[in-house]
Amino acid sequence: MVYDIDMLRTFYASYAKRVKAAQQASGKPLTLAEKILYTHLYHPEIQPRFRRGEDYATFRPDRVAMQDATAQMALLQFMNAGKETTAVPATVHCDHLIQAYKGVQTDLPAACQVNREVYDFLQSVSAKYGIGFWKPGAGIIHQVVLENYAFPGGMMVGTDSHTPNAGGLGMIAIGVGGADAVDVMTGMEWELKMPRLIGVHLKGSLNGWAAPKDVILKLAGILTVKGATNAIIEYFGEGTASISATGKATICNMGAEVGATTSIFPYDEQMNAYLCATGREEIARLASACADCLQADPEVLAQPEKYYDRIIEIDLSALEPYINGPFTPDAACPISDFAEKVKANGYPRLMEVGLIGSCTNSSYQDLSRAASLARQVKEKALKMASPLIINPGSEQIYCTARRDGMISAFEAVGGTIMTNACGPCIGQWKRVTDDPNRANSIVTSFNRNFAKRADGNPNTHAFVASPELAMALTIAGDLCFNPLTDTLTNEKGEQVKLDAPAGETLPRNGFTVDDNGYIAPPADGKSIEVSIHPDSERLQKLEPFAPWDGNDLIDMPLLIKTQGKCTTDHISMAGPWLRFRGHLENISNNLLMGAVNAFNGKTNWVLNTLTGEYEAVSAVAKSYKAKGIPSIVVAEENYGEGSSREHAAMEPRFLNVRVVLAKSFARIHETNLKKQGMLALTFIHKDDYDKVQENDRISVFGLREFAPGKPLQIKLRHADGSEDTFEAAHTYNEMQIKWFKAGAALNL
Repeated sequence: MVYDIDMLRTFYASYAKRVKAAQQASGKPLTLAEKILYTHLYHPEIQPRFRRGEDYATFRPDRVAMQDATAQMALLQFMNAGKETTAVPATVHCDHLIQAYKGVQTDLPAACQVNREVYDFLQSVSAKYGIGFWKPGAGIIHQVVLENYAFPGGMMVGTDSHTPNAGGLGMIAIGVGGADAVDVMTGMEWELKMPRLIGVHLKGSLNGWAAPKDVILKLAGILTVKGATNAIIEYFGEGTASISATGKATICNMGAEVGATTSIFPYDEQMNAYLCATGREEIARLASACADCLQADPEVLAQPEKYYDRIIEIDLSALEPYINGPFTPDAACPISDFAEKVKANGYPRLMEVGLIGSCTNSSYQDLSRAASLARQVKEKALKMASPLIINPGSEQIYCTARRDGMISAFEAVGGTIMTNACGPCIGQWKRVTDDPNRANSIVTSFNRNFAKRADGNPNTHAFVASPELAMALTIAGDLCFNPLTDTLTNEKGEQVKLDAPAGETLPRNGFTVDDNGYIAPPADGKSIEVSIHPDSERLQKLEPFAPWDGNDLIDMPLLIKTQGKCTTDHISMAGPWLRFRGHLENISNNLLMGAVNAFNGKTNWVLNTLTGEYEAVSAVAKSYKAKGIPSIVVAEENYGEGSSREHAAMEPRFLNVRVVLAKSFARIHETNLKKQGMLALTFIHKDDYDKVQENDRISVFGLREFAPGKPLQIKLRHADGSEDTFEAAHTYNEMQIKWFKAGAALNL
């Protein structure tokens, strides 16, 4: 048993009482999200009358999960906290650093060798501080959490943006930066702006080719990549009961792509069945005993428009498969219209690789339905037109799928089985191609499809779909193929049609696993030494950032004015840079290298105002830092969209960037900037962005009077001597202003 059953017994023993107290204190019926949030308030005596989207509240989550790329920086920070053990249960999962290349038999040993220093560090620091450790190959963090740790009514944070995956088991699970995770692990108050509530009413039930993934793909088109920022998406209605727990997890997982704080489903028999199938029968019994507290109150369900800030209705019975992309996960298109979209936009029609896996879609049900299509290749005398790559979600999924013939079904059609890890989804893909910059198309069951994300090629048109649709298009090799209506020519010259996918929600013979890859921490880890070699290129102890000097920021040079989408991938790339996630100085060499310079349309090529020459962004930032000059970044909408990686905030802070002035911010990244003592400011009038010129000296005034709700003043001093002034807004509260003044939250 890898979870603490005594803790869960205690949790459920008082849960119903705490929900009732929250109902009485709020004086109104509660949604499911409100029940879980209010029962996890750090100060439960405070009346839960928060203004959604405005007021900050502090919480006491039940647990923390960290993947190996982000865990390094989180644990380096935790080591400075002076604690002997974590205040809540925590786990580390080694899933990000494994490169997908030839297959699991080759790739996993290679990763263990290349990353040995980091794995040894993570295992030793986990043992020292009472943290559970999941070895390389054990599985993808969110699948492992769902199988072992998620529980209805609970609350957790994770150092990965797709932590909301646990909403598939009725848990409030929120992606955060490492500094936030440290707050929770040290037992401090964890702060969050009280989210708005978006209610999604699901009717009917899925059928045919439609899959749970299609629910969130359709919703992404409705909400866009920032439409749910600072909001929780709560699903309700009779349609929820027809979706499996892992299907619910898929939907919650990809809520991160619309900016949602998290997503959640009400407790039902599907969750009960999944808990029992994964060996947690007692948790199922405890949750079932208070099932009414694990769903919205009846009054909410009767009149949802009174209790949610927005209502969206989706009829599952009428839902058709969607395929989203390229280059952004909210470019939603039903399969019936997709061929026309491909032709109209001139996308490369040849589908070159199909990839099934990721934390979003690597469950038993996902592989089962995809395997049913793989078996049809032989049955219908077809040939695979494109290569197929499979990443199972966990060792338990892999072992069970192998026993039940799914792995052999994929291998029989030439599929390559990669390690139970993230792999291509996060850029850990050593893709063999004739031209690494050639325009091409791939279809994945992943969650993100930003330019360069999967294979580093800016011209790879990546499309996101369900595992079923990705498999069908891999068989056809043609983006314009619609498996619902079109036929394929088999080896006999016959026209054959693929049957709709079919599969098992859960294995009939139960799950099986040879070695799940879990290492429990010792009862007492005080004597364990965590060593970091001073000459290491992978790990580096952290030095505190300097506190604010009490002065306004005067005449800062513009480091870069970014144009268009600027995600955390653009700010701090993954892929080959993942190896430096524990070394702030080394990884800072990738600062903003993917961002487009608004003045020349180029990436990683900005003006050094000290020399008049153009250089890489990090080189220019280092040049300014060497002379003690702070700098500023100016950006457009939803700056920092995507991953929770706090490196995207720590790198600019390390290189003396003091301010990011944007049209708007993604939630996690804005918090990360605040935590690291930076100023995250927004244009009150968005057309002021156009006033910023390449040679400007930019000042921020009003810091001595820095206060919640009070704008700061921006002055642009142009090269010709003229000036522009305007106000910039911020969302800092009193505590966050203290972070800024101290130099970082951890400095307090």
